[in-house]
Amino acid sequence: MNKETAVLIGTGSIGLAIVRRAGVGRTILLADYNETTMTTVAEQLRNEGYDVATQVTDVSDRAAVAALADAAAAMGPVTRVVHAAGVSPVQATTQRVLEVDLLGTALVLEEFGRVIASGGSGVVISSMAGHMGDGFPHEVERAWAFTPASDLLALASLAPAAAGTSRDAYILAKRANTVRVQAAAVTWGERGARVNSISPGIISTPLAQEEMAGPDGDGYRHMIATSAAGRIGTPTDVAEAGALLLGPEGGFITGADLLIDGGVIAAMRAEEARQS
Repeated sequence: MNKETAVLIGTGSIGLAIVRRAGVGRTILLADYNETTMTTVAEQLRNEGYDVATQVTDVSDRAAVAALADAAAAMGPVTRVVHAAGVSPVQATTQRVLEVDLLGTALVLEEFGRVIASGGSGVVISSMAGHMGDGFPHEVERAWAFTPASDLLALASLAPAAAGTSRDAYILAKRANTVRVQAAAVTWGERGARVNSISPGIISTPLAQEEMAGPDGDGYRHMIATSAAGRIGTPTDVAEAGALLLGPEGGFITGADLLIDGGVIAAMRAEEARQS
């Protein structure tokens, strides 16, 4: 009998920290756009005793995501899915942020929603950015949640001109991730599976260090300094929550988003209240 399969899409620090827990006793299928990075992570995991396979995947390409889901299912029952692929505002254009961070998540939810095993679970790594600002109109968010992925980027609200800068698009995409996961919880639930999202704050990863070295670096440092935790987060902080949501202890949690930001959003809301 085949072992269960755990899939990690996006082999950055946060996803890797989560799959080290979710992959114990399972075959891990790694997927990433960057083959060099993926190969390095695979070798690292193998040296730690994990059973690992790899597949180069562009999450913005439905055929690639469908092939990944099929490959995972062929390996054994797919019981854990960690979607951590994404690009940041300093790395990509508005269009690419929408393609990878928004459409990519929708494709992963749809394609793995057809192969996830009963009793399986998934987690999408979103961002505290989705909790910033005043939100979006209900009808807009409803369209983001329920429009088929193949039609998603045709929505007027997701045209690059409407989305704005790459930073604006990132905030929009991360908000869309959380409502998309909530909607997907229904279809995953029909297969006896669960799916949730995590919205990390400023976590010490290479991507975060790149952001902090960019034009918004002072803003990030201010958010850390004024947060309740008063420190940058670690991948382990997120992995603890990921283990809960993926494991049996989180069996009654689905369609939820867990904000793990050390209190950054709370501090921002408090500052807004004081200024109003």
